[in-house]
Amino acid sequence: MLSIVDTGPAAPCPEPFNMAAHVLAPAAQHPERIALRILRPDGVERWSYGQLETAVRGTGAGLRASGLTPGDRVLLRLGNEVDFPIAYLSAIAAGLVPVPTAAALTAGEAAKLAGIIEPAAIIAGPGIALPDPAPCPVIDADALRGMRTAAPCEWEMGPADRLAYIIFTSGSSGTPRAVMHAHRAVWARRMMWRDWYGFADGDRILHAGAFNWTYTLGTGLMDPWAAGLSALIPGEGVTPAQLPLLMRRFDATIFAAAPGVYRQLLKSPEGLDLPRLRHGLSAGEKLPDTTRAAWEAATGRPVLEALGMSECSTFISESPDHPAPPGRSGYPQAGRRVAVLDAQGAPVPRGTEGTMAVAAEDPGLFLGYLGAPEATAAKFVQGWFLTGDAVAMDADGAVRYLGRTDDMMNAGGFRVSPLEVEGTLNSHPAIAESAACEIAVKRDATIIAAFYVAAEDPGEAALAQFAAEHLARYKQPRRFIRVDALPRGANNKLLRRALRDEWEARHDPS
Repeated sequence: MLSIVDTGPAAPCPEPFNMAAHVLAPAAQHPERIALRILRPDGVERWSYGQLETAVRGTGAGLRASGLTPGDRVLLRLGNEVDFPIAYLSAIAAGLVPVPTAAALTAGEAAKLAGIIEPAAIIAGPGIALPDPAPCPVIDADALRGMRTAAPCEWEMGPADRLAYIIFTSGSSGTPRAVMHAHRAVWARRMMWRDWYGFADGDRILHAGAFNWTYTLGTGLMDPWAAGLSALIPGEGVTPAQLPLLMRRFDATIFAAAPGVYRQLLKSPEGLDLPRLRHGLSAGEKLPDTTRAAWEAATGRPVLEALGMSECSTFISESPDHPAPPGRSGYPQAGRRVAVLDAQGAPVPRGTEGTMAVAAEDPGLFLGYLGAPEATAAKFVQGWFLTGDAVAMDADGAVRYLGRTDDMMNAGGFRVSPLEVEGTLNSHPAIAESAACEIAVKRDATIIAAFYVAAEDPGEAALAQFAAEHLARYKQPRRFIRVDALPRGANNKLLRRALRDEWEARHDPS
């Protein structure tokens, strides 16, 4: 039997369509229902569906009145505040194209992204680094908030296949890729409601991430809102240690986080008594079996894993009604067509390792990389989109994740290109060359490490400071290891995996 699964056609997206209108549709029937609670150490901020819709449509009108026109790209440089989802949805409501970015990016990194998307405006929060000089008008947070009470804009309706938003992901080339998504992407996410989330009426979903993380935007906000549910988001200043108390206090029924957060919560001295929680959700990186087992032993609640990526959200997952066998990440969601392919693009037999692929016609698949048609074309073969994940499929369709087919690293759910880290470190005057890779420091924990060659060692503290000045925190190596030389293959290609394997052999992570 070949490793190919067709779970049937997905429900077609309505036409005409606007993603923001779809997400906030519950406001028409339930304007007083609480859509969002922002949880802070000093209290809670509440937003009803009616308030959200008013703020989004008013801000949409304000953005259009500022001179922006449909199709204009807007760079979002905002912190962990409600301003972020309001700006995001208001741009989409008005036909603009928002581009969310991580608040931790440096001014240089933000400038690089701005150079790729050529924004017509930047929406900026206080204390968030901006390109210097700014290449376009900047709308600050005060001006943005002042737009909320404007007369509401009409929803900019149109074909579901048109561009709605852009998110960035690190490409294997070391250059960030601008991933273009259509309005239909949010409709396609409905496949996750049953086959991963297991949504039920009255659910309260607490997502541990910040507003400006795409995992939070989708799983923590857009999907619960489209389903008429309540989202709980930790505000600025909330620590992982406080999350169990918040889950109890606000009756969270579903908890979503990256695996690293689960590991942190397991260290909680208060224990994990979560009586209202039905299950947890994990994505962003592989959930270690040891973390899953420890969480389920501590809480009595399962953790449901999903595999996905920026270009297609999730497509493999387990659900409350269909849990995955041990060591497996889940099954293809209903409405998906997936396969495991060999190097020539042909499906491999079940049980054989290959590359995970999603059908090119998948309604949740991206439109392409902005300004990079060749990079886009390279991701497709014989009607399949190649995810870059190495997997194997069992006889019953369960998928076992084996790692990345390239050298991409993962830091708390963020994909990080080694070339970007190496390019920064190689600009240090003392470093001759460097290699970045993900190494295991414990059986269930990995970090980004930098191996470097230097005639005179600048020291770990100096290199850490240098990295902090030029890279967002999640991209910064947590360990710097000086070596005499970097291993290379016959074609002079840097062998990052050999570095990792040798280090782990000498420092047993178990």
